[in-house]
Amino acid sequence: MTQEIHFELRGEFVALCDLLKLAGLADSGGAGKAMVAAGAVRVDGQPESRKTAKIRAGQRVECADVTVLVMAAG
Repeated sequence: MTQEIHFELRGEFVALCDLLKLAGLADSGGAGKAMVAAGAVRVDGQPESRKTAKIRAGQRVECADVTVLVMAAG
């Protein structure tokens, strides 16, 4: 069972490692970076290895069995 989290983006983008922390998937930015380095994160269905990849509204981030849908604020 996949859990979906709707994350409201305030600004143009958020770094992937910060998004993992803000969405509650990682305890810290460092833990988020470790998850990305381990290959545990996918962006829009593709593996993502850039820890500070710019995640923008409309993108989907998957980690374990959680999907984060990034939406524009407002």
